[in-house]
Amino acid sequence: MLLPFVKMQGAGNDFVVIDAWTDSVELSAGQIRRICDRRFGVGCDQMLALARTQRPGCDFRYRIWNADGTEAQMCGNGARCVALFAQNKGLSSKTSIVCETLAGDVRMELLSADRVRVNMGIPRFDPEALAMDCTGVSRLSRAADTLYQIRTDRGDCWMSIASLGNPHAVMLVGDTDSAEVGLLGPAVQANPVFTESVNVGFLQVVDRTHVRLRVYERGAGETLACGTGACAAVLAGIRRGMLESEVEVAMPGGVLSVSWAGEGEPVYLAGGAQEVFEGCINVPQGERDV
Repeated sequence: MLLPFVKMQGAGNDFVVIDAWTDSVELSAGQIRRICDRRFGVGCDQMLALARTQRPGCDFRYRIWNADGTEAQMCGNGARCVALFAQNKGLSSKTSIVCETLAGDVRMELLSADRVRVNMGIPRFDPEALAMDCTGVSRLSRAADTLYQIRTDRGDCWMSIASLGNPHAVMLVGDTDSAEVGLLGPAVQANPVFTESVNVGFLQVVDRTHVRLRVYERGAGETLACGTGACAAVLAGIRRGMLESEVEVAMPGGVLSVSWAGEGEPVYLAGGAQEVFEGCINVPQGERDV
């Protein structure tokens, strides 16, 4: 099967984006893994698709798959890319679109030719939202936040949690450059507390309006940027009383802007989106691993 695609990136978080609106596309987990593979496929952190929706008030159905073939609930950097994709491909002439996702309806607003603002919805901070099993887990209060003691073979980590439709755990570090992201990330994910795994953020507070962040994502490993991870990190900082309501988040791939007015309010994520190139890939039939 010959599959047209557009390679896109937002703050270095890269995606293969396909049009499943014009023609319906169904791919197996093995085929998705092949497309995402950086040696045998196109290569990307995640694959995205815009498809038709039956949900009233929505323009598209926005689907996300991790590089390991699992489907994800939400991706903020990807949301910015698919909003630009919809306009560039003539699928929509609107500057504001609403997409159905597994995490709920998401509104994306094109601010310029290459900058998009996304309403990420109202975050949740209860363990149930992350499918956590907190049996025997110690907790600490820090201002408005609650920290959870996550035991790993690398030592104990005290972490904030947040759900932006997908689960995040955030730990404070002195320096993101020296943080053991590649070791602690999978160690935290392996803890049975997170029954559906978790995205792990490593947050360094620079000042009250600037932070640095690295994220070890579910199904992808460490990525150059993570939009929902940026939101979760800022939420943790605000709730701990360390950050203002508008914060710039510097990640290895670029800078994103996150704003949050407080409890019961939606989080907003803004940043760039860019089309890198277009192409077609011959996708092997069947669920074949590389």
